[in-house]
Amino acid sequence: MNDPAPPPDGITIATGGVVLGGRSVLAPMSLTLTERRIGIVGRNGSGKTTLLRLIAGLVAPVSGQVTIGDIDPATDRKAALRRIGILFQNADHQILFPTVDEELAFGLRQLGHGRAEAEAAVAAVLAAEGRSHWAGRSTQALSMGQKQYLCLQAILMMTPGTILLDEPFAALDLPTRLRLERRLAALPQRLILISHDPATAAGCDRVIWLDDGRVAADGRPDAVLPAFAAEMALQAAGDDTGAAAGGGPC
Repeated sequence: MNDPAPPPDGITIATGGVVLGGRSVLAPMSLTLTERRIGIVGRNGSGKTTLLRLIAGLVAPVSGQVTIGDIDPATDRKAALRRIGILFQNADHQILFPTVDEELAFGLRQLGHGRAEAEAAVAAVLAAEGRSHWAGRSTQALSMGQKQYLCLQAILMMTPGTILLDEPFAALDLPTRLRLERRLAALPQRLILISHDPATAAGCDRVIWLDDGRVAADGRPDAVLPAFAAEMALQAAGDDTGAAAGGGPC
């Protein structure tokens, strides 16, 4: 269960879009994702998180299918656990169990490992990470950065080939963010990272710009990000929010 992550399977998205609460959130879309580092950028509400949830099989398209290798993550959840993991922006929305041990063991139990085997694997991982003192610790006693680490480690224990990252740095202070960035950069898995910050996606192999649920641009960072940044600056120039109050941003 601690074997290296398998080579990531290609991800194919060929859907008629996603409708949530009677509103179209994603337009019809056709994408093939094979690169190791993929960034997805766009304003808040552009459909970024919905796209990640679609890839993970957590929301269903109105038609069509998402495939990861030869499986549909929406219909084969157990197989999907080995192929793909998702790290949400808010770790409190992801943590399910009251103790660190239970949280780390949960994914292994889902994969069919026995209780004793899962507990031994958790103890080994905590020891390897220099966190044996976390055994039995309350998950709610952890800082936000520690919670993000815990969620990432729980995903890594299931050795998925692809990890989806939903604004993973948003709630972290700078030192914690830098530590998490280094950890993610060293991972062999494919990372698909969403952000509204162009700098976060600058080191990716490919960047997809979503606007109002549609792909506005798709290509290398040096082609997509300047156009995205320019459009965001243009939109900011036309936004009079707070103009009447006067003064600077501080």
